[in-house]
Amino acid sequence: MIRLSNIRKSYRGDVDTVALRDVSMSVATGEFLAVMGPSGCGKSTLLNIMGFLDGADEGQYLFEGEDVSSLSERRLTEYRKNSVGFVFQNYQLVEELSAAENVGLLLAYRDVPRRQRRVMVDEALERVGLFERRNARPNQLSGGQQQRVALARALVGRPRLILADEPTGNLDTKNGDEIMDIMSGLHAEGATIVMVTHSPRHAARAGRTVHMLDGRLVDAAEATI
Repeated sequence: MIRLSNIRKSYRGDVDTVALRDVSMSVATGEFLAVMGPSGCGKSTLLNIMGFLDGADEGQYLFEGEDVSSLSERRLTEYRKNSVGFVFQNYQLVEELSAAENVGLLLAYRDVPRRQRRVMVDEALERVGLFERRNARPNQLSGGQQQRVALARALVGRPRLILADEPTGNLDTKNGDEIMDIMSGLHAEGATIVMVTHSPRHAARAGRTVHMLDGRLVDAAEATI
């Protein structure tokens, strides 16, 4: 599904920061990949490039065989809406909207008819165990429940790829394990998942783990130095 070749990314400022240094890797369709490394090593930048939220300065990104650098902004937007589901550490829910309305936002952008949208939203909330809280707003939900809403929002459009950036980072052990159970279930149903995590225990739930350090992919031994 994904093939990155010699990806480089820098951010300009008073002092230039190199986020990714010649990163080359592949993610197979149906794979569950964990990405580990210290804060600031480039993990989130890597996910943003995979999810068409940012572009590489150098190198090649092939998504299902298509060169991403050649795509128009309209085509990139279509990929973001139709092919990728995002899960963020800080949930990024709209406080003024209910759980159901937050989950249904993407479907509204896709112009999915209201009746079909309701069915899809209810199915997604049922999948994460929150159907009975569909009318609750984020400030009426616990952190674990808010992350489940975020996960429902990611999966409601049935994306081919789910990108999760520290999905358990703000959760206690019980809620973190419940989120991982849901993600493992999605993977078992065929979802392709790339997950950034600091937790070795949660990384062990993935089929494969890669390690990053200073913007590079490194082996596990080097990552612990």
